[in-house]
Amino acid sequence: MEIAQELCHRLLQEQYQYVIAIHTDRQHCHAHIIVNNTNFITGRTFETEHNQGKKKDRAWAEVRRISDELCRENNLSVIEHPEMGKGKKHWEWDMSRQGLSWKAKLKFTIDQAIKVSENFEDFLRKCADFGVLVEYNPDHKIDLKFMLAEQKERNPRAKFTRSRTLGWYYETEQIKGRIAQYQGGMIYVPRIKVRQITPKAEENKFVRDAIDRGNMKVASIAKNIITAYGVEPDQVRGAAMAAFIERAHLVGELNDLNAQIKDLQEKLKVLKKYRKVKHIGEELKALSGREEKKYRKEHGGDIAEYHETCKQVLELYPSGNIPKVENLEKHIASLQKKLSKKNTEYNQADKKSRELSEATRTIEEYLRHEQSRGQQQKRKRNDLE
Repeated sequence: MEIAQELCHRLLQEQYQYVIAIHTDRQHCHAHIIVNNTNFITGRTFETEHNQGKKKDRAWAEVRRISDELCRENNLSVIEHPEMGKGKKHWEWDMSRQGLSWKAKLKFTIDQAIKVSENFEDFLRKCADFGVLVEYNPDHKIDLKFMLAEQKERNPRAKFTRSRTLGWYYETEQIKGRIAQYQGGMIYVPRIKVRQITPKAEENKFVRDAIDRGNMKVASIAKNIITAYGVEPDQVRGAAMAAFIERAHLVGELNDLNAQIKDLQEKLKVLKKYRKVKHIGEELKALSGREEKKYRKEHGGDIAEYHETCKQVLELYPSGNIPKVENLEKHIASLQKKLSKKNTEYNQADKKSRELSEATRTIEEYLRHEQSRGQQQKRKRNDLE
C-alpha cells in the first residue's frame, strides 16, 4: 500500500483523486489503482495537461519508470528487458500457462524447426514440414510472419502473426543466430534420424529390412523416453510443449534472480565503501573554525571520496532508509541459495524439454514415413491390378 501510494504521489503530484486496492488472492501481492481523470485544482483532464507528444513520451509511460524505481528502492523484482516480450490478456496468459495457447504452440513448433535447420533458408523450407506457414520478405520492415497450418484450416480468414508479436527471440536475426548456435554444436542435437526407404532400397529386401529395423529401433528409443516421463504416444506433442513452456518460465525466473543479485551486490559494494568512509563525515561535523579548515586541508581526498559515496548512497536509497550491510549480505545469500535450487529445477526441465521435443520429432517422422510407405505400397498394388 505504501509503495502504491508513493507511486501515485510521484505521478499525480496530489492533484488527482485515486483509489488503491491491495490484492492478496494470488502468489504475488499486488495493487490496483483507479484514478479520477480530472485534476481537482484546474478542472482539466490528465490527457489535456500531460499526454502530449509521442506515445512513448506521454505521462502514462511514467507509470512503468516510477514503478521500476520504487521496486528497486524496496528490493523488489523488476522486468529488466520489457522489449523482449509483450503483455497479454489474462485468458491468453492462462492458456499459455497450461500449454494450450496457439501462440505457445506456434513458438514451440518454430523452435523444433530451428533445431534441425542448416541455415535460415533451410529453416523457411522446413517450416512446412512442421506444419507452420511462413511469409518472408526482406524488403519489408515487418519481414517475417508465421501461422500454424491447422489454424488456417480451422479459419481460412486467419491472419499471419508477426515475428515481433511472438517476441524478440523469434525475429529474423535472432533465428539466424540460434540456427548458427545449433550448427556450431553449442546445443546438443541427437544425430539419430528416421531413414527413408528409396525406391531402389524397396526392391532390395535386405536393405529394406535393415532400414526397417533401424527405424523401429529409433522409434523404440523415443518411446522409452516418453514412457519414462509417463507420457502416452498420442500426448507426446502436448507434453513436449508443456515442458518447453515450463523451461521458458524457469529461464525468466533465473534471469530475474540473477538481476536481483547483481543489483544487490552493486548496492553492497557501495554500502561497504560508505561504512569505510563514514567516520570522515562524522569527524568533519564535530569540528569547526580553524580545526575544520585544517582537517579539510589534510584530508581533502578522503572528504571528496566521502561526499561521492554519500551521493551514490542517496541515489540508491533516496528515502534515506539505508539497510545494514549484514542484512544485505543475508538477503544476497538467501537469493543465491534460491538461485541454486532454481538452477537445478531448470536443468531438469531443460533435459525433459529437449528429450521430449526430440522424441516428438522422431515419432512424428516415423509415423510420416510409415504412412508414406503405406501409400506407396497401395499405389504399387493398384498399378499391378
